[in-house]
Amino acid sequence: MPPLPISPETGPQVVLELIYRLKVRDAMSSPVITATPAESMRDVQYRMRDNGITGVPIVEGGRLVGIVSMGLVIEALDSGRIGRKAGELMTRAVISLEDDMPLAFATTYFNRYKYGRFPVLDRDGGLVGIVCASDIIRALLVAMNKEVERLEERLSAAAVASGGLPRPPDGLSRLSFQVTHFDFENAGKASAEFKKALKGLGVDAGVTRRAAVAAYELELNQVIHSEGGTMSFVAGAGRIEIVAEDRGPGIPDVASAMTEGFSTATEWIRSLGFGAGMGLPNAKRVSDEFSIDSAPGRGTLVRVAILY
Repeated sequence: MPPLPISPETGPQVVLELIYRLKVRDAMSSPVITATPAESMRDVQYRMRDNGITGVPIVEGGRLVGIVSMGLVIEALDSGRIGRKAGELMTRAVISLEDDMPLAFATTYFNRYKYGRFPVLDRDGGLVGIVCASDIIRALLVAMNKEVERLEERLSAAAVASGGLPRPPDGLSRLSFQVTHFDFENAGKASAEFKKALKGLGVDAGVTRRAAVAAYELELNQVIHSEGGTMSFVAGAGRIEIVAEDRGPGIPDVASAMTEGFSTATEWIRSLGFGAGMGLPNAKRVSDEFSIDSAPGRGTLVRVAILY
């Protein structure tokens, strides 16, 4: 599958604004056409043909247990196994998304894994939708039709109304947010508000984008791995500082945690599409200065600086 031509790190500012604001539920298709493990691959093939789709989630007892793609159907036809049960040939290691996730997270996974579709689960693990690359493009086009004419006016009005970041006597501007463990519904809000404030201060778009990436990755790390914490931002005098401090449980091996792909996320977190082990490396990559202090039992403190 070709890469989705959208990224949380690059692209027109209007698109970046939308993919951080929209949720996966805004793009997914629902209800979902499914099959059971007991049905044959031939049944799944007919279901694809009759509905014009190229993938069918396999559900048992209301839970997602696998997925059958068009590629698997073709393999079954070629090998003479089209009469076998779907449960025998389905892909069991399924990466899913959660309906409350920002759409930016979905675009990252399409580009990283090159899959044609992702099942979408609710907070209770129930299958509520399925999202393809075309669903994301369609959702963005609809949103852009509603927003693009008002975007500059709206951003300008928001900056005037908030005054950007409050400016104390020292000339620096500050914001602070509380982050809650496993609060996926609000994940990304602190970084989105910080990005909006930087725009109000007139910070260069490229610098703002780098700061937003670092803030978003560190905020998601707190949501996934910590017991709750704070995100603090300071901007001014050509320097942006982001401080992410949480209350634990801490990182036993910081060197491993800074390695791309290393993750201590549970299988449940991975089933939601999180825990790919890219958060800290991504934050460091976009930073001019980066430090981390962590140990089991005393939490984690990450400091990022971006110069402009």
